[in-house]
Amino acid sequence: MCEKSKISERFHNKPRSKKLNTKIDLTAMVSISFLLIIFYMVMIENNKPRSLSLGLPKSSCGWNGTSCGGGIKNRTMTLLLDDNNRIISYTGFLGLNENLPKILSYGKEGIRKELLKKNRQLQEIYSDKNKSTIVIIKPTKKSNFGNLVDILDEMNISNIDTYAIVNDFSYDEIKLLSSSKL
Repeated sequence: MCEKSKISERFHNKPRSKKLNTKIDLTAMVSISFLLIIFYMVMIENNKPRSLSLGLPKSSCGWNGTSCGGGIKNRTMTLLLDDNNRIISYTGFLGLNENLPKILSYGKEGIRKELLKKNRQLQEIYSDKNKSTIVIIKPTKKSNFGNLVDILDEMNISNIDTYAIVNDFSYDEIKLLSSSKL
């Protein structure tokens, strides 16, 4: 026998290994992909901007604020937080109201007394718990963070449900804050 036939005989007699079909288990991959989809959906929902309803009346005010319906002038109280732990408060619209702005202090005898008095007045006028005082809090650059925390505590103590923190000052408010007449 020749050498070539010996080599081929050797290879033909040797059992060949079976080729198995490869199976990939995708169960884990499917689970991970569903987890990623859920994660992205939750993150998209969390990143959507949210707005807070102020509970303002449905009617709108005229351009000069005199034709407001629903008693919004009586219900709205604006608090300007100034330096030296001073609160300047006024009811309704500044300049259109017969009530002059008041300087109040923090605590039981200051702002809390005024808020409770205002709520009592509104309860007598409207006899409706849903029509309580709407407070607009405007901290100035001169006020400190402690003042803001204190006024938020006063909102909680006085049971004021509708309040907003605003950083937008009107011309009359800037003039009021800069005047030394108060």
